[in-house]
Amino acid sequence: MNDLPHDFVERCKTVTAKRPRTVIEHILTHGYITTEDLKEKYGYNHPPRAARDVREQGIPLETFRVTGSDGRKIGAYRFGDPARARFSKLFGRTAFARTLKAELIRLHGSRCAIYLEEFDPRELQIDHRIPFEVAGDNAGDMNDPKTYMLLCGSANRAKSWSCEHCVNWQELRKAEICQRCYWAFPEDYDHVTMRQARRADIMWIGEEVSVYDRLKKRTLELQKGIPGFIKEIIEKHV
Repeated sequence: MNDLPHDFVERCKTVTAKRPRTVIEHILTHGYITTEDLKEKYGYNHPPRAARDVREQGIPLETFRVTGSDGRKIGAYRFGDPARARFSKLFGRTAFARTLKAELIRLHGSRCAIYLEEFDPRELQIDHRIPFEVAGDNAGDMNDPKTYMLLCGSANRAKSWSCEHCVNWQELRKAEICQRCYWAFPEDYDHVTMRQARRADIMWIGEEVSVYDRLKKRTLELQKGIPGFIKEIIEKHV
């Protein structure tokens, strides 16, 4: 930690949001933080989300492996190259206004942009279409609904994992690549994290669960996987 530039450390200390601040303070004290620390010590059951909160503040983190208390290899996070910090005039990600969420619901309904299912507004989260780590924040766009999407918790976690493992997120950081990605614009895209692929994320909710249960039972009888079986059904009817 003594090798970190003083101004980088001081900017890190300006972060006030609880979760990223917790991660930052632990790394400043111990040099790194493990997924075990995040779960057991701080109660964060989704470590990648906590790490992403730090990255969304413009602070680079790198992932590596250490040995956990049970002897198994686990993930850990430490600061990346300070030169890659993307501190904005807004000191990283700014809290979203309630009016922005209300406007997104007015425009798109109270539904997840990935699953296209209705959710209680409290279950939906505002997310940048293009990750903050790639494009940063533009003060003029902070209240522009076109730059954001509503996601349920499950979809937000899936997007986080996919983006964090994308070459564009890790190295290239070109916003124009994200603009044609499924995770940014699922309604009109050319690739999925730079792979020539297409996705259709389906969720069964409420009374629909019984349909899924019948589907699962049928695939077990046929000794097939659910995704493959669904593709077969679609091919027969398209």
